[in-house]
Amino acid sequence: MEEALERLGPLLPALVTGGVILGLLMLFLAIARSFLHICPPNEVLIFSGRTYRLTDNTTRGYRVVFGGRAWRAPVIETVDRMSLALMEVPIAVRNAYSKGGIPLKVDAIANVKISSDRGRIGNAIERFLGRDPNEIGRVAKETLEGHLRGVLATLTPEEVNEDRLKFAAELSKESKEDFNKLGIDLEVFKIQHVTDEVGYLDSIGREAIANVLKEAAMAESDAQREAQQSEAENSARADVITANVNTAIARLQNEVRRIKAELESEIRAEEERTAAAAREARALAEQELQQVRAEVAKIRLQADTVLPAEAERTADQFRARGDAAAIRERGKAVGAALDALRGAWADAGQNALSIYLIEELEKILLQASEGVARVKIENLQIMDGGDGQTLSNYVSAYPAMLASIFDAVAETTGIDIRRAVSGRQGEGKGA
Repeated sequence: MEEALERLGPLLPALVTGGVILGLLMLFLAIARSFLHICPPNEVLIFSGRTYRLTDNTTRGYRVVFGGRAWRAPVIETVDRMSLALMEVPIAVRNAYSKGGIPLKVDAIANVKISSDRGRIGNAIERFLGRDPNEIGRVAKETLEGHLRGVLATLTPEEVNEDRLKFAAELSKESKEDFNKLGIDLEVFKIQHVTDEVGYLDSIGREAIANVLKEAAMAESDAQREAQQSEAENSARADVITANVNTAIARLQNEVRRIKAELESEIRAEEERTAAAAREARALAEQELQQVRAEVAKIRLQADTVLPAEAERTADQFRARGDAAAIRERGKAVGAALDALRGAWADAGQNALSIYLIEELEKILLQASEGVARVKIENLQIMDGGDGQTLSNYVSAYPAMLASIFDAVAETTGIDIRRAVSGRQGEGKGA
C-alpha cells in the first residue's frame, strides 16, 4: 500500500485537480439543468416574475412558451405548466324545453381543451393556472349546458332529432364568445340521445311510419298500375313487332328461295358447260394420245427390230473381218513358227527330240503323275516281315509305276524318254 502511494505521489495533485474540475463540471450541469425547462408538444410553459414586452409593444407579467425549451432566470422567475390535452365532458340535460314547449332529455359528449392561440391563452392562464383540470371540465360543462338549453328553446324537437349537425353548429356559435373569454376551445360536440317524457318523438315516429307505410302502399299501387299498363303496352308492341318480324322473315325466305333457284340454275348451266368442255378436252387428249402412241410404237419398232438388226449386221461384218484377219495372221504366225521349227529341227539333228522332250518334260511328268494318281487303293493291309522294308517298298512303288509308264511309251512309240533326256538316244536298249 505504501509502495502504491509512493508511486502515485507525483500524480496526486493532478488527480485531485481533475476530480475537482469534474465535480465542478457536474455541479454546473446540474445547476444549468435546473434552469433549463423543456416543453413537450401537449403542454405550455408560463414564465412569470418580471415584466415582459410583447411584439405589439404591450407589456405582460408573464411569457408563454409553446414547445421547445427556454431558460429560467434564477431567483426572479418561476415556471408553471399547463396541459393542452383534450378533455371529455359528458353533458346530460333534463327537462330542457324546446320550441313548442316540449320537454326534452339530451345526452351529448363534448371535447374541450385549453386554447393554443397566443391571443386567447392568456384568458385561460388568468382563470385556470394552478387549478385542477377537472375544474376546467366542470366550468366547460356548466357553460355548455346553459347554452344547450338556450339553443333547444329555438329549435323544434324534429329539428333537434333530425338535424343534429345544425344543432351542434348552433351550439358552437352560441357558446363561442363565452369560450373565448375562458380561453377554451370546443373541438367536438356530438349529440348521443334525444328523448322526451311525453312521447312526442314516439308519436312523430309513429306518424312518420304511418305516412311512410301509406306512401309505400300508394307507391306500390301506382307501381302495379304502371306495371300493368306498361305490360299491356309492351305486349301490344311485342305483338306488332312479332307480326313485322314474321313478315320480314317470310319476305327474306322468299328472297332466299329465289336466290337459291337462280344459283342452282347457274350451277347446272356451269356443270353442263364444264362437262362439254371436259368431253372436248378428253377427245383432244385422246387424239393426241393416239398420235403419241403411234410415235412410240414407231420408235419402239425402230429400237426393237430395225436398230438391233442393223447393229447385228454391222457387228457380223466387223466380226467376220476380225475373224478373217485373225485367221490370216494366225496362219502367218503358224507358218513362220513351222519354218522356224523346221529350221531348229534341222539344226538340232538327233538332239532335237531331246530338246523337245526337255521343253515338254513338265507336261509329260504332270500327265504321268496324274495317271499314277488315278490309281486308288480302297483298303490295304501291310504285313512286315520283321526287317522294316515293307512300308518303304510300298512307298517306292509309285516311282516304279512312273517308270513303268515311260517303258510302256517306249515300247509303244519307240521313244525312250529317259534316254532322250539323258542324251543317249542312239544307244541300245540294254544301255
